[in-house]
Amino acid sequence: MGMDDDAREYHRSEPPGKIEIATTKPTNTQRDLSLAYSPGVAAPCRDIEAEPDRVFEYTAKGNLVGVVSNGSAVLGLGDIGAGASKPVMEGKGVLFKRFADIDVFDVELDITDPDAFVESVAAMEPTFGGINLEDIKAPECFEIESRLRDRMDIPVFHDDQHGTAIISGAALLNALEVTGKDIENVEIVFSGAGASAIATARFYVSLGARKENITMCDSTGIITEARAENGELNQYKREFARRDVPEGDLADAMAGADVFAGLSVGGIVSQEMVRSMADDPILFAMANPDPEITYDDAKDARDDTVIMATGRSDYPNQVNNVLGFPFLFRGALDVRATEINEEMKRAAAEALAELARQDVPDAVVKAYGDDPLQFGPEYLIPKPLDPRVLFEIAPAVAQAAMDSGAARTDVDVAQYRERLEARLGKSREMMRVVLNKAKSDPKRVALAEGTDEKMIRAAYQLTEQGIAEPVLLGDAGEIRRTAQRLGLSFDPEIVDPSERSLEPYADRLHEIRKRKGITRTEAGELVHRDTNYLGSVMVERGDADALLTGLTHHYPSALRPPLQVIGSAEDTEHVAGVYLLTFKNRVVFCADTTVNQNPDEEVLAEVTKHTADLARRFNVEPRAAMLSYSNFGSVENEGTRKPRQAVDALHEDPEVDFPVDGEMQADTAVVEDILEDTYEFSELDEPANVLIFPNLESGNIGYKLLQRLGGAEAIGPMLVGMDEPVHVLQRGDEVKDIVNLAGVAVVDAQE
Repeated sequence: MGMDDDAREYHRSEPPGKIEIATTKPTNTQRDLSLAYSPGVAAPCRDIEAEPDRVFEYTAKGNLVGVVSNGSAVLGLGDIGAGASKPVMEGKGVLFKRFADIDVFDVELDITDPDAFVESVAAMEPTFGGINLEDIKAPECFEIESRLRDRMDIPVFHDDQHGTAIISGAALLNALEVTGKDIENVEIVFSGAGASAIATARFYVSLGARKENITMCDSTGIITEARAENGELNQYKREFARRDVPEGDLADAMAGADVFAGLSVGGIVSQEMVRSMADDPILFAMANPDPEITYDDAKDARDDTVIMATGRSDYPNQVNNVLGFPFLFRGALDVRATEINEEMKRAAAEALAELARQDVPDAVVKAYGDDPLQFGPEYLIPKPLDPRVLFEIAPAVAQAAMDSGAARTDVDVAQYRERLEARLGKSREMMRVVLNKAKSDPKRVALAEGTDEKMIRAAYQLTEQGIAEPVLLGDAGEIRRTAQRLGLSFDPEIVDPSERSLEPYADRLHEIRKRKGITRTEAGELVHRDTNYLGSVMVERGDADALLTGLTHHYPSALRPPLQVIGSAEDTEHVAGVYLLTFKNRVVFCADTTVNQNPDEEVLAEVTKHTADLARRFNVEPRAAMLSYSNFGSVENEGTRKPRQAVDALHEDPEVDFPVDGEMQADTAVVEDILEDTYEFSELDEPANVLIFPNLESGNIGYKLLQRLGGAEAIGPMLVGMDEPVHVLQRGDEVKDIVNLAGVAVVDAQE
């Protein structure tokens, strides 16, 4: 099947279309329905009548955008009418929800008269928190947006005009940074003079470009004052008519230009035209689906740096509007803005430009084929799937709205960022608790595999965010060369075994292990050769507060050195591995998933206490369940007795101040109705959030099934029970996993 047939099947498969409405409150009982509709709904209606702003408190208005079109200029399809535009508008709703968690009603109006269109949209103001105008032809779109902005007290935004302007504006800022050019001095040529081109030219002026340096071409040629005087131009084109240049075509305009912005048709720019431009030219060939000149042709046209952006995803620097409108509206809605003004648009572009200069998460790199993504000519703007766009752009927009007077309510931007992160998943919310604690008193964390690229990137992030003071163990020259190659401008602390005396560490390792078969000579070789032993001794001696390792080792071999050198905590015989699994509205801690193969009742009890302590570091009050394949004695054998005896021991332990019960089946532990209806005698009055598995096999299987089939996000494995903070990563973990575990290690060290 071709793409067209695939798309048809995608849209018509049951249920047809791409969106549905879901309820956000319980509707299971008669009382629920009475509250949702009659008679309960009368109370909020009366309150809103008395205080109109309470509509944001009682309804979804504050998170609801209307995507409105008449279908007069749809994508590359032209004037196809309102009904035919509906798949596009539904798709726009999908993007709003996917990227910024904004709800959408798409509204297709069979109206071509601008006056009637304005009246219809303005009448919908009570319904929506904002209006996204879409696919309305020029020049009517300028008038419609302008009049609606004047009429309505909510944001009105025509994405076809401003979306490309904002995203390409961010790319322009970074392209000028790469080439060392000044926005006030560059000559800019536009191919196209429609809604998007005019709005983009206006926005470049807002960013600092000089209007007299912008030459705009339409299908007839350069837009000049002479053409305006002859009555050839509408009022919007006249805004960019040049008096100081002769009439000519696009080739004439591009000669000597620094920047080309194409918003016209494919294939109209030749290599010769690119060669005529100034040194290190910047070309934004944004016609879709075919750019004004292909990426390869533009790059091959000359030998100096050619910076190229297109609207296509198969080339670098895709100018994609999805980087803009969801996050603009998110920031605007969350401060109840009355408009999306120039200051808010500039803030979005500048925040996008700044984000592109930061280190790119591994998950984003993987999503785009594992090709390196590093700030430079091939990476000027972030990728749409980068989750950081939400909590970088929306706060910048919200701050600009507050600063410019467009906001009706204020937010604390730091707290607002955290709320936005929580929208991306419960795991981010949970980790934010720990990372905030870590930042309050950063500790020294030794990173055993210090030459690994991911460890170096993690060290950079830990330093930049103030989470920890990383100490990279390994070859200093290699570490610095890698950091330079990655564009990470920081001076990390490095312990290089080849550059310093490690005699004190060798002496200490020998002292600890001399009755375990290690000679003094072997101890010296180990601290020089194996950074796991070096890092373990550093932590044991107090020269570092915590250790992270395991990124390039098998888990048992990475765990062995810290167990031998640091050992378990006082009054503790066993350590355990714990995963925190986060679901949409629930978190569970799973233990033991990595260490103890066949624990007895004493080990199970000990692991439960350690895991409960860990839960509290995440501000979660523990409720523990000992899992089995039986419920409270329904099966009697050695396997079911172990968890039952562990529960008895915990009930007798005066230090245990949290509910724990078992043995019980997994569904009994996590389903409230089973606990309440069948096992009302249980110590658990709510579902368990600490799940203790009877052995390593079941623990490892269980957490992986929950993660993969249950859609949970996993944080860990976190090692509990060690005398000093040590965490062993899984091979192949991402940078964010290293940063997260380093944050957990810092909080461990604080306590």
